[in-house]
Amino acid sequence: MAKQNKIKPLVGEELLSKVKELENESKEEKAKQCGYYTTTKNGVERVNMMKFLNALIDAEGIELDSSPGANGRGGRSASYRISVQSNNNLLIGSAYTKQMNLEPGDEFEISLGKKHIRLRQVDSESKENGAEAKDAD
Repeated sequence: MAKQNKIKPLVGEELLSKVKELENESKEEKAKQCGYYTTTKNGVERVNMMKFLNALIDAEGIELDSSPGANGRGGRSASYRISVQSNNNLLIGSAYTKQMNLEPGDEFEISLGKKHIRLRQVDSESKENGAEAKDAD
């Protein structure tokens, strides 16, 4: 019987980042370095390509089932949760920016609470008013 490895397999954005980082490696080596392998009693490492490829499909948000998702378009629906990535960044997905009709270049003020981060959109009027107030000084 094979033993699980000590490394927790990567998923989501962490998996995609690691695979991109390992672009010059073989697919087996990518799977292994992302934690998708087991070690047998004899010490032989076995790469689990099926789990690795399924995790990649999930991370990319590709829907292989024929039934469409709740949003009618297929793909992933918004979970309203994000994880801190391995580089300590937070990535807010396009599902949320589309829902809010945000455009590239839209700006936000960040305020930190004890257990939350709040983003407040800076509208064009308040930016202009702030610029006018600075000009008046």
